[in-house]
Amino acid sequence: MPEKRVVLKNCGVIDPKDIESFISNGGFAGLKKAMDMTPSEVIQEIKDSNLRGRGGAGFPTGLKWDFASKAKGDEKYVICNADEGEVGTFKDRVILEEDPFSLIEAVAIASYAIGAKEAFIYLRAEYHYLLENLQNAIDQTKDKGFLDHVNIIIYEGAGAYVCGEETALIESIEGKRGDSRPRPPFPPSEGLWGKPTIVNNVETLMNIPRIMAEGKEWFNSIGTESSKGTKVLSVSGDVNKPGVYEMVMGSSLKELVEDLAGAENVKMVQVGGASGRIVPFENIDTPLTFETVLGAGGVLVFNNTRDVIEMVKKNAEFFEEESCGKCFPCREGTKRMLEILERLTEGTASRIDLEFLEDLSETMALTSLCGLGQAAPNSVVDTMEFYREEYESRVNDKVKV
Repeated sequence: MPEKRVVLKNCGVIDPKDIESFISNGGFAGLKKAMDMTPSEVIQEIKDSNLRGRGGAGFPTGLKWDFASKAKGDEKYVICNADEGEVGTFKDRVILEEDPFSLIEAVAIASYAIGAKEAFIYLRAEYHYLLENLQNAIDQTKDKGFLDHVNIIIYEGAGAYVCGEETALIESIEGKRGDSRPRPPFPPSEGLWGKPTIVNNVETLMNIPRIMAEGKEWFNSIGTESSKGTKVLSVSGDVNKPGVYEMVMGSSLKELVEDLAGAENVKMVQVGGASGRIVPFENIDTPLTFETVLGAGGVLVFNNTRDVIEMVKKNAEFFEEESCGKCFPCREGTKRMLEILERLTEGTASRIDLEFLEDLSETMALTSLCGLGQAAPNSVVDTMEFYREEYESRVNDKVKV
């Protein structure tokens, strides 16, 4: 199945520095239509479109907006999560670079829908070079009168992976250390400075102007019964044509990594970045949907020359470094996980280490405070299922326990 460009419609087509180029290609049609509707009608349109969050969790976008709009208080906020820190994910960078105006339009629609007078774009620290381009888009949009109802502020992060999690991101904007908050309360009822707040990632928001302009029926006609629309995916690793691709939901992983990205001799694919799930080659026809594998959009391809244990250890090193340390299961779990994987690579692991690794993975997934600790064991769990023999071959039976 070829690509279908919904989110990436303007990328490589418009001049990202010129608002007239954007307008001439249908820009702000969605915002104009939204402003002719009541806020509740806009929210209902998004709910009926069945758009779900593209950040990994897949929560219904319209429902999140509805919670915030009905929450008590006149002061509300919209936050665009542009803290794209997942390993192997670079799709938002392309969007921010090539179509900033659509993102500004989307934030304006979301703000109108929930009654927010102030909105933030939380920009990843490593994307500082995109700041000027993004601010230019905001300024030009404001000059055209499209932002009379909302003030959009760019807030730069400090490079912490955990700030991709919405409550840690909120803490960061408030000037605090980027640690995850216990939930409930959830941000739509009590978020930024204790006020109702919606947090949507870049790709989720990029669907909003198209839905408003084309209608909920149009969006519902794309994808599967429970996974509507498209998914933008960053493909890297052992492929001939790495890059950003936009696939209709339900397309197979094979179509993406082999047909489009040109992968050969595939051993396994990790879908969703370092925190994503492992798909072995025998399951390469797996459809890309919320019910199977999707995640934040990073797709890492590994060929038959790759060492499973070395790959998993690299993931563990990353999570051990990036854990904020607030909760015990993640703080200590990532350290112990890395220690076991190091023993496996050094040939000093015992059989009981494998049992402990399985128990530890389950405990972290069930008890960690946020998605970092909950998802950190994913690659361990999946590779132990599909490539158990590679773990067994590293066990040293002479090690005393």
